[in-house]
Amino acid sequence: MGRALRIGIPVAVVALLACAPLYAPYYTTVLVWELRKLFAWLALPLLAAALVALVWAVQWLVRRRRGKGAAGSGGAAGALGCLGAVAGLALAVAWLIYGAYLEDRAYMQATQVVTEPVPELAPRAPYLVGKAQAAPHLGDVTGEIADITYLPDSDRFATLVERSGWLSGYEVGLVQDVPLGGTSRSQQRCAFDVDVADARISGWYGHNLGRKISEQKRWVRFEAGDAYVTCSGDTPVVVVPLKRQTGILTVTERPAGVALYNGRTGKITFTEDTDTVPGPSYPLSLAARQREAVAAVGGFTDWWFERSGWDASEDGANEGNDSEFTLRYGDSSGRSVYVTPLTPQGEASSVVAVSTVPARHRGTRLAPLTVHRLDPTWSSPKAIVALIKAEYRDVCCYNDDQVFEVVPTGGTTWTATIGSEQDIRYRVVGRGQVGGREATCLAAADGTLIRCAYAAPGSPEEQELKRREEQKQKDKPRAAPPDLGDLTAYTPEQLAELNRRIGEEINRRLKGGQN
Repeated sequence: MGRALRIGIPVAVVALLACAPLYAPYYTTVLVWELRKLFAWLALPLLAAALVALVWAVQWLVRRRRGKGAAGSGGAAGALGCLGAVAGLALAVAWLIYGAYLEDRAYMQATQVVTEPVPELAPRAPYLVGKAQAAPHLGDVTGEIADITYLPDSDRFATLVERSGWLSGYEVGLVQDVPLGGTSRSQQRCAFDVDVADARISGWYGHNLGRKISEQKRWVRFEAGDAYVTCSGDTPVVVVPLKRQTGILTVTERPAGVALYNGRTGKITFTEDTDTVPGPSYPLSLAARQREAVAAVGGFTDWWFERSGWDASEDGANEGNDSEFTLRYGDSSGRSVYVTPLTPQGEASSVVAVSTVPARHRGTRLAPLTVHRLDPTWSSPKAIVALIKAEYRDVCCYNDDQVFEVVPTGGTTWTATIGSEQDIRYRVVGRGQVGGREATCLAAADGTLIRCAYAAPGSPEEQELKRREEQKQKDKPRAAPPDLGDLTAYTPEQLAELNRRIGEEINRRLKGGQN
């Protein structure tokens, strides 16, 4: 009986571990992901230690075959052991540093740096405004807001609300208009069937959405911040962009399609056809990781001493939400993109480039990241906010008004929004630095031009202001001609002089083409 236990227990443990992917797909997926990343960092040090151990083992076998005792090889074995430890430690530190550079270079494979201007982008309501307007429109919903995402396809903000309680899923999805101009405040709420669709991201036990995804599709994971909700009629659908791992010594992530969680039936479907997804399908976290990897645009020494690449601008109106702005293209293509203003690494704060990554991407390869070098460059968002407050004192900023996001909108143009969290009132559009001075114009929230603090000569703003001024002059009522009084009182000489002057004025206007 004792022998059966000694053999049976280890066999049972091995069988239990071998079958773990069958009964614990979620935990084995997490374990495999973490072990792959750990192996990438320890592979070379372990290889160095194994090589030293192999040399020691060969030397020990040779000495033993020659009849020399183990004591004679003790000194050599100890020396080799110390050498292996030192070599493994040194290689671990070196690989820890160089491996991070190689990882950034792997993400740089889909990156290109160009001098072409940023494509025209459509402005939207600031994210902070969409976030602030979500809670008042939830009505009697008792849950907590889990996520707010801008949906560029419909130009709306989506809010995902968790149901209160440990063993529960989501309660409701809210999709609402937050217009820059106008008074539209349409909204749509779609409720989850809490008895059937009772899972959520980071839920407990059988209510964990990640566990349900792993049961149907192994070896993929996701970030909670990448997921969002849409309403398909009265049915809420949670869209979860997925990621997979690739590589051995340098492990990186790639897109792996999306999971669609039906809030009525609780069923999960998977697709790589992004045309069927009603919003962004490329993981936002993966786009951010690609943008961070541009630090490796140069060589290793430039990367190590932070002499190459760019950082997201982290001051002024964009503080707290400074990267991966989801925006639509200004054309009618319906495409959308993640956009980030970039500053040089170091103390410089001027915006010198803009990165773009498609928000919708088909396939399992990295989406292309494009870094557009700006010429001229921008001032920092903090300096832009100060400039707006100085040049437009009558509209900014008093009461609860403030300057919100400063985002790229194409070419070298940026757009800042002014107002409160409940009412966007104005936009300020700038065109970079012209002659050492920002060229800015104030517009209403709907884009109607009001005035310019400085319009560059020949710019569209200057032409628009001239056109409006000329139109104003045309629309101005013409003054009545002066009253000449009773003409019978004029002498013949006075009438002749008056007639001569009228004839000269008529000839002058005809020659000059005046009306």
